[in-house]
Amino acid sequence: MSEPKIDDSQIIRGKWTMRDPYGKTRFLSVRARAVLDLFRPFTLLAPFIVSSSIMVASLMHSGREIPSNWWITVGQASLTLAIVNAASNSLNQATDVEADKISKPYRPIPRGVLQADSAQSLAYILYLFALLRAVTINVWFGTFIFLIMLFTVTYSLPPRMKQYLFINQIWIAIPRGMLGILAAWSVFLRPGEHPFTATPLIIGGIATTYLIGGMAAKDITDEKADKLTGTRTLINTYGNKKTAIICFPFMFFPIALIPMFIGPNMLDSYLWPLTFFVLLSIFVCYLIWRGIESNTLENVQAWAIMYIQYIFFVLSFSLLTIFKDTLPF
Repeated sequence: MSEPKIDDSQIIRGKWTMRDPYGKTRFLSVRARAVLDLFRPFTLLAPFIVSSSIMVASLMHSGREIPSNWWITVGQASLTLAIVNAASNSLNQATDVEADKISKPYRPIPRGVLQADSAQSLAYILYLFALLRAVTINVWFGTFIFLIMLFTVTYSLPPRMKQYLFINQIWIAIPRGMLGILAAWSVFLRPGEHPFTATPLIIGGIATTYLIGGMAAKDITDEKADKLTGTRTLINTYGNKKTAIICFPFMFFPIALIPMFIGPNMLDSYLWPLTFFVLLSIFVCYLIWRGIESNTLENVQAWAIMYIQYIFFVLSFSLLTIFKDTLPF
């Protein structure tokens, strides 16, 4: 099959997140570059970095002897979570063609470089591969991967939770927050153990609540398209300013109240520096209020900073847990 041709009018020089990925095809074919764009590589950083750091932290938190091949297990499990995210991104673009024609016409399906059916089939292949890989690690990890898949599939396909106001944000936050963290925490469990202990549940709950608010940022650039295609979001229902006010408690208080969990020994005392992330939460809410589009990223600045904050919050939790015996507090 011949390569799809892209007119010069379609070629706009590149973005960090492959927003305009067809200007240069020196190392990859147009179609291969389009598939990469379908996966949205920037968004795959969060599940990979977050999950791998959580896995190492869970191993150190358990106090058990570290297995010699721990890094192989971490790499395989983290890649599995990233593949699930790539499958979700592919399925979402396959089912959002009409909206993307309005707000993101540079994406590969609206441009005609890929077909929606092909993207959907690719998503199913990735889901199947991830699930088969997950169950070989252990039963708990496989169970959480299945639940994450269930949430991401029903977000895009019937009952298509994406179209329901506020539920759509919860539906994204649960798999990327609680289920993702519990999945990572379960990787090194011994037979008979379970991941439902205070530390992963509280950190997962904080992450989920934060993401319920933070995920509103992704809807800013889609405001018009979502409204025209029947998807209700906080942004197209209340506007940027009211959305920022609504989201603020979800992004601020779970982190600000970390000392409340430390007091009754539900969290270890060395985790108190995580409360400093409330400053970034305030900044992200301010960016949602402003709704400024980025010149280098696919979405607005608030979306990028929200993702970065989430990555560094979990990474900081993991580093504090790994090096807890060397900390001066």
